[in-house]
Amino acid sequence: MTLLDSAPLDVLDAYRTCEFVTLGGDGTPLAWPTAVRRRPDGTLLLSTSLAFARKALNIRRDGRVALLFSDPTGSGLDHAPQIFVGGRAECPDEIMTGPQGAEDYWRMLFERQPHSRAYVSAPLRSLMDWYYLRLLITVTPEQLVVRPPLAASGRPAPEASHPLPGSAQLARFPSAVLAARDAFGAPVLARTRPVPRADGFAVEVPADCAAAEGPASLLVHRHDELLNHMHNALVRGTLKAVGDGWLLVPDKVVEPMGTGRPTDAFRVLRETRRSTARYLERRGLARPRVRWEEFKALAAAAKRK
Repeated sequence: MTLLDSAPLDVLDAYRTCEFVTLGGDGTPLAWPTAVRRRPDGTLLLSTSLAFARKALNIRRDGRVALLFSDPTGSGLDHAPQIFVGGRAECPDEIMTGPQGAEDYWRMLFERQPHSRAYVSAPLRSLMDWYYLRLLITVTPEQLVVRPPLAASGRPAPEASHPLPGSAQLARFPSAVLAARDAFGAPVLARTRPVPRADGFAVEVPADCAAAEGPASLLVHRHDELLNHMHNALVRGTLKAVGDGWLLVPDKVVEPMGTGRPTDAFRVLRETRRSTARYLERRGLARPRVRWEEFKALAAAAKRK
């Protein structure tokens, strides 16, 4: 028996993405959507490309992490419960150039995200090699909480024109994920509905989420049924206890994929290639060759399925 065996595993496995939080250098919990694969030994496998290695660097400094399965888009599930997993992660500084050791993970991605199969074809290889230079992240669960779906709300959507930083981004989504820390500094996650006030966003925190005052953030993200048309934004700030509630006072907004402008795709592609080059240069490494044929074989098998 493992800790995850007490969770509704069919639900966990059906989720296409989860919110994954690591602790930044200044202690801020930074959450981003990612794909995860449950392993038979009760651990969870994730990965990150060299272009977005910040998660890996955070883990090597402080291995405390958390995951929240709370957006069931594409899962085929109605009223799916939320699943929170807290634990510790490891991310060796070993660059994976092929699917070895993570074949099930890549098979899952190719099956659930059909458009990604095109990346392994010759016309796109020169542009997308950064995507396949990966670092593997293994999470050992230490805490498990199953929550009901976020209850429907009769409140009107937040106003995009509110002057608070992040109002425009949060207003485009019916809910957000709060990433905070508990009294011991470990990250916690909870899906909530931010409401703009004069000096911050009021957020409701469930009783089983041990959030404490300090650095925090609000994540919004979306994808369609086939893990396409993705968008995400992170509103960073400070979580404060106000009366019998909580307030996230924002100070910065991060949108790594841009705001949807036609030029964003070119900017992101340029930055991912530069970030990959910097990661390698700092370690004195030449750019590895991606093992394209191995990825292509998995993509072809997923297409047949």
